[in-house]
Amino acid sequence: QVQLVESGGGLVQAGGSLRLSCAASVLPFSYYSMGWFRQAPGREREFVAAISWSGSMTHYADSVKGRVIISRDNAKKTVYLQMNNLKPEDTAVYYCAARYGRGEGLSVLDQAYNYWGQGTQVTVSS
Repeated sequence: QVQLVESGGGLVQAGGSLRLSCAASVLPFSYYSMGWFRQAPGREREFVAAISWSGSMTHYADSVKGRVIISRDNAKKTVYLQMNNLKPEDTAVYYCAARYGRGEGLSVLDQAYNYWGQGTQVTVSS
């Protein structure tokens, strides 16, 4: 059974940083592109960032570009989201997701992903 477990969320002041991690049980992990999404209260889930199976391609939402870096360690079956210069509007539950297939490219659509984690809360105070 595939499991994705996020960690690293918490409360941080505006301008601070957090690094989220997502540990995956999928085998083989390197056959999945990975994505991060977030959902704020009262809002739809939105795309944050995605990374290809090899890590050679990344894509970011305009709202986080320049402040967020997605990376992965296939040996550890873990994907990371380094978030810097956090803003109150970044407050949300952050989810990682896995999309099977090496030739599929990157997707910003949540329906393209096969597996989801349970989410980790990020709260940014002003």
